[in-house]
Amino acid sequence: MPEFDALRVEQALHLLAQSGHAMPPGAPGSAAWLQGLIDGLCELSSRDALTGLANRRSFESALGREIDRVARSGEPALLLLLDIDHFKRVNDTHGHAVGDLVIQSVADGLRETVRPMDLAARIGGEEFAVILPNCSPAFGQTVADRLRTRIEARPIPIGPSQTLGVTISVGGAYAPQWVRSTASLWTERADLQLYRAKAEGRNRTCLEPTPVSVVSPEEKGLLFGTSNFGEFLE
Repeated sequence: MPEFDALRVEQALHLLAQSGHAMPPGAPGSAAWLQGLIDGLCELSSRDALTGLANRRSFESALGREIDRVARSGEPALLLLLDIDHFKRVNDTHGHAVGDLVIQSVADGLRETVRPMDLAARIGGEEFAVILPNCSPAFGQTVADRLRTRIEARPIPIGPSQTLGVTISVGGAYAPQWVRSTASLWTERADLQLYRAKAEGRNRTCLEPTPVSVVSPEEKGLLFGTSNFGEFLE
């Protein structure tokens, strides 16, 4: 058993080293050292290895918490979905190594633009998402445009004297306030706006014109399904 435990610790340290994560502080084997090792592994499991942004698992967890918070507090929250335009063309023309540089550059642009309270995540190959708590509908379009223009203005060095410009398409939707909804319904609405941005020519932002006010049958079921109020809807 001690040998097995030592092997697992060695593997954990190797994972941290590969990711560039700082080694645990303190004397090896001490309580502080073991806690640092655990904290490092937890951080590693929630981050995308290529970009350092939150990964899909962390994003989905945060999305669920945020939609619950909005249902309780009524405060606005905006979800943005972002897609790198013509990313397949980048890989086909320049190779996957350059594709990775593009993904990292977009991630850096998001990190530089969002607030500390926001969560930026890489949720797929060239797909990103940003959760913006307490983001008023009066500022949503401005925020989305700022992200888009920041990425567009970042030339990406791909050689000794060569740079590459990329753009993103952005779709956004607000969480329904005071309504018990689901993360999947919120994501579907933002994804619909992203599809619209791409269909209209890419390198643009499309947000729902106003926060949704219609309660879907599924959301109505979540609100009244376990309550006696359900009989009044029939």
